[in-house]
Amino acid sequence: MSKVSCIIPAYNEAPRIENVLGVVYKHPLIDEVIVVDDHSTDNTSSVVGKFPGVRMINHGVNKGKSLAVVTGVRESAGDTIFLLDADLIGLNADNVSRLIEPVTFGVADVSFSVRRISFFADIFYRLVGMDILTGERVFKKSLIEDRLEEISRLSRFGIETFFNNVIMASKSRIRVVFWDNVRSPLKASKQGVVSGIIADMRMFGDILKTTSVSGIARQFAQLRRLRV
Repeated sequence: MSKVSCIIPAYNEAPRIENVLGVVYKHPLIDEVIVVDDHSTDNTSSVVGKFPGVRMINHGVNKGKSLAVVTGVRESAGDTIFLLDADLIGLNADNVSRLIEPVTFGVADVSFSVRRISFFADIFYRLVGMDILTGERVFKKSLIEDRLEEISRLSRFGIETFFNNVIMASKSRIRVVFWDNVRSPLKASKQGVVSGIIADMRMFGDILKTTSVSGIARQFAQLRRLRV
């Protein structure tokens, strides 16, 4: 039977990660939870320590999300990976089950979440039927296990668009799961308006190191055709 490893990259998420862990900790479909603390400067590690059995791996320096995911995958024991962002608001056990089950039951090869972000983003993702930059994905480890060295050389936030290319090349079947009750907070709400805008611009710049704007548009078009 498939074993599911939940991997949560985290950086300065102390105010939010406790609620996320409260949902996945001891969830019946999850066999292990691994938090990769990317050298947080707040008390993220202390919050994670409240959950016995959750494995925490600390990066000695801040390396970015791509390398945090690589670290988690390398240390995971499951054959199915559930990537989960640490800052989600409103997440519940049913959301988790609905994202995991299509892959573990063989209905799809990959599942993507679509959660609320902002008014205009929500409308756009509804119109196109998916969010190709989502941080919540479930897939078989074998899909990227031999690509971890490549991923480790990506820009800090290049993991999602790189993974999209892997999905397109393998023609993996995608199940899109809408999480209408879940919100992914903007960086401006976490870091302040100016710092948040700068952080978002840097993140988008990192994404464009992996693919171009036209490449993102192509991913939307091709990934939509792989939905089941």
